[in-house]
Amino acid sequence: MPEIKLILCPVDFSEFSVMAYRHALSLAEHYRARLVAQHIVELWQHPAAGFAATAGDYEGFWQALVERGKEQLQGFVKNYTHDEVQPELVVHEGTAPDAILSFAHAQKVDVIVMGTHGRRGFDRLMLGSVTDRVMRSATCPVLAVHKAPHDSVAAGKEWHYVHHLNRILFCADFSKNSERALNYAISATAEYDCELTLLHVLEEVPSLAKTEEAIAVATEQLAKLIPPGLHTTRKIQTAVRIGKPYQQIIELALEARTDLVTMGVRGRGALDLAVFGSTTYRVMQLGPCPVLAVHV
Repeated sequence: MPEIKLILCPVDFSEFSVMAYRHALSLAEHYRARLVAQHIVELWQHPAAGFAATAGDYEGFWQALVERGKEQLQGFVKNYTHDEVQPELVVHEGTAPDAILSFAHAQKVDVIVMGTHGRRGFDRLMLGSVTDRVMRSATCPVLAVHKAPHDSVAAGKEWHYVHHLNRILFCADFSKNSERALNYAISATAEYDCELTLLHVLEEVPSLAKTEEAIAVATEQLAKLIPPGLHTTRKIQTAVRIGKPYQQIIELALEARTDLVTMGVRGRGALDLAVFGSTTYRVMQLGPCPVLAVHV
């Protein structure tokens, strides 16, 4: 099973950062992992940066922005952190995707948790967005959050963080790409003591007569993915559907009130990225819950 010892949560102070931060807190608590909250100061967003450089006061201007970022990050963490997890705070200068990826690589981060729609106003996961860049280039899994799951946010004083995950959906295509993602799904199922559904979507069935046979074969393949003995200790089930993968994934996630979808992501070639964009991105954009994307 994968180990999660260090979690990185980039913060831009948007509502999407708040939701992502709740998930990061939950993971840190359940896995007893270190949590780093990162804020990036991007000078190109500040019109006065050019004037400061011209006036020769660039260093002072930069330091003021960093100090302001630190204060904002401290306030953010104070507002949304519960007592059991105390994150480390870091503020960096640069472009957000580069700063996130550089820190994740240097510190050997195990999971990046981030919102999928920040203050830039782009639609969720639009090409060229911060999450898009990180998702394509990160070597560790990325948990993309654009809304809170159905009922996993506890009431009362625990409202500030995701308290529990009840249902996880793993999407299997029977390739090596999905094997690693399954390990993360099983690990989270154990940590949260929740239900796990293994789903395979048949895109095309030659004829109606072949439908039952195809479903039976896929169901058997799904059953073989479950480690021996896990059936008796965990609440695990399988499902096979027919249609467009992203549509069927989203439909089942809605029907089952899924809290987390886990998907394997292929390599970084042009064809793989096209596949990534057509399925994983659409589930992230249109689905009802966060998605954990795991690269091979």
